[in-house]
Amino acid sequence: MLLVLITSTGFAQQLAKPNTELLKKYVNYFNTIDSEAVKNYVPNAQAFDWLSSNIPLFECPDSILEQNYYYRWWSYRKHLVKTPEGFIFTEFIELVKHAGKYNSISCALGHHLYEGRWLKDNSYLQDYIKFWLYHADVGQSKQRFHQFSSWVDDAVYENNLVKPDLAFIKSIVPALDADYAKWEKERQLNSGLFWQFDVKDGMEESISGSRKDQNRRPSINSYMYGNAKALVQMGKLIGDEQLQRKYESKAAILKKLVQDSLWNNQSAFFETKMAKGGSLVQVREAIGFIPWDFNLPDDKAQYAKAWDALLDTAGFNAPWGLTTAERRNPTFRTRGTGHSCEWDGALWPFASAQTLKGLSNLLNNYKNKGKMTANVFYDELQKYARSHIKNGKPYIGEYQDEKTGEWLKGDNPRSSFYNHSTFCDLIINDLVGIKPRADDVLEVRPLVPKNKWHWFALQNLSYHGKNISVIWDKTGEKYQMGKGFHIYVDGKKISTTRDLKPVKVQMN
Repeated sequence: MLLVLITSTGFAQQLAKPNTELLKKYVNYFNTIDSEAVKNYVPNAQAFDWLSSNIPLFECPDSILEQNYYYRWWSYRKHLVKTPEGFIFTEFIELVKHAGKYNSISCALGHHLYEGRWLKDNSYLQDYIKFWLYHADVGQSKQRFHQFSSWVDDAVYENNLVKPDLAFIKSIVPALDADYAKWEKERQLNSGLFWQFDVKDGMEESISGSRKDQNRRPSINSYMYGNAKALVQMGKLIGDEQLQRKYESKAAILKKLVQDSLWNNQSAFFETKMAKGGSLVQVREAIGFIPWDFNLPDDKAQYAKAWDALLDTAGFNAPWGLTTAERRNPTFRTRGTGHSCEWDGALWPFASAQTLKGLSNLLNNYKNKGKMTANVFYDELQKYARSHIKNGKPYIGEYQDEKTGEWLKGDNPRSSFYNHSTFCDLIINDLVGIKPRADDVLEVRPLVPKNKWHWFALQNLSYHGKNISVIWDKTGEKYQMGKGFHIYVDGKKISTTRDLKPVKVQMN
């Protein structure tokens, strides 16, 4: 761990030009363990320069979280591709046959946007958004944008909260509105609920899933709720009251339908409703946590009880992470033979990231939290970080054995650097707690458990066109600038509190 002791004047200079030695150390290490079989827009030789110009710098006492933070940014950068239709981010580092042009796949689009919103240069994401809205399906034999379920509207709005650009939002809202209507035409039933095949959720082969039946899944219904809520907010931004009212109604109806139709009182969980027979599937799966990704459930103890299953070793709690289905189910992990994917229990970073985001929202936005605490969030985030390893080296792949951590695609090169989840966003937005807003109030709500860390620093964070630094130094000995929780905007201290606790402060 890099230890930097500087004077108050020296720290002000560091805020103006943050120390990148820690980043350089990690980049050099990651470069040495990589054969770089595929080179995209930013090759390894340029990784340090590009990352130092674009990402927030982070250091903390937990070396596992810290190393994985930089590993995930280093890996994310590998997927940036410059195409004739603008920049995109790929999911697989190798070409795969089910991809669209330029190896594009929409499955993890929402994850890509959540992660990338913290890059200083937002033009990459704006290109990527426009690619999916205007170019991805052009000249293709089958549609690519709707090849998978998506929470794109939500992710677009969340990106705008970090990097406000009213003109951009105004320009794409008509396309987002039309896209929502297309989803309604393709996947909405007369009941109002949306249906989806598990393979089109990117979650095959699941216990509740089907490649033929129109099952009502918590996943797509939560996504469409989140998208509707985002369109409400975008309507407010651009002054379109008709759009706002339209999606307020859609969101309210969908919220009620999910709670009335997909909640199983007996299992205390959101479950898939089967097309055949119309009954709930009677199994808890990780998709039952997704409603909290969009703050859909009412703030009631009955819904918060769902999270008890996160602590249960017969539920989702496994040695290497959070499973995609409860371990007590008789068919847990029985679908691996003959299939290339296994969502009936194996660990998937895609789902782990979603569950952790939902847990963070529960802890931050709900009074009824059940048994969930900041310690639970921290422990599961760290377990997630520890799982990023193969043969003793940093690695991110497709899916893992929940008991051994074995990556179940083996040495298949397509799985290396799998860009199918978030991690850095969970550090920035959830653990450190930067909560983007539409106004000029900087809100920070740390989920670092009390007395867990005596210090940490998040610097070079680009937010609302300003440079943000968040510094915690319990004793004042680490950074030599005084005890407490300090927040800087463009090098100027705007807040200090004695304890590590939520802060709201005007930036201007």
